Amino acid sequence: MPEKSQPLIVAIDGPAASGKSTVAKRVAARLGLIFVNSGAMYRAFTFHTLQSDVDPSETESVLDLLAQTEFQSGKREGIGTIAVNGTELTAVQLSSPEVNDHVSIIAKIPEVRERLVAEQRKYGAESGAGVVMEGRDIGSVVFPDSPHKFYIDASPEVRAQRRRDQGIDDEIEKRDRVDSSRKTAPLKIAEDAQVIDTSAMEIDEVVEKILENFPSER
Repeated sequence: MPEKSQPLIVAIDGPAASGKSTVAKRVAARLGLIFVNSGAMYRAFTFHTLQSDVDPSETESVLDLLAQTEFQSGKREGIGTIAVNGTELTAVQLSSPEVNDHVSIIAKIPEVRERLVAEQRKYGAESGAGVVMEGRDIGSVVFPDSPHKFYIDASPEVRAQRRRDQGIDDEIEKRDRVDSSRKTAPLKIAEDAQVIDTSAMEIDEVVEKILENFPSER
């Protein structure tokens, strides 16, 4: 009996406003894989925490809730979905102002990250053909053994302008310092990742550059 092929795992990391989400979605569509936004899991648990009237700053209470929480990952139209205790959450719920205000508190709890990294690895292993997962530590922490790691970057000036074009006033350089220096899962370039500076590139150019690494899949 032929051995079952392993899922194809593509890790795409990068700082805020680097374009990694858009690139990852298009790469996943071209390769016939599932696009997974790793941050959605943290947002889902943050939403669940708030809905359960648990204070995100009360770590022990958060961990008690985590122990009672089950995550179910699925897909719809090639995009990964996340359910908490059987209830699938919508994009509106995951990006609510309340979740935006508290997700960083939840995400820096080591035990939460450990659990959700395990969930992300499980999703990749059970995904069938595979996933394109984007985040901040996918290549360095979640799937360090994947041979397909990419780090999407752009200058702080370009990323700040992209945010302004979206109507968002982000302090990009300050956020970079926080992301890179935090104790739990800092933003880090995996040693064997292919770094792509998108400052002067169109999205389609970045996608094609990544797809050059998958000649048999195109």
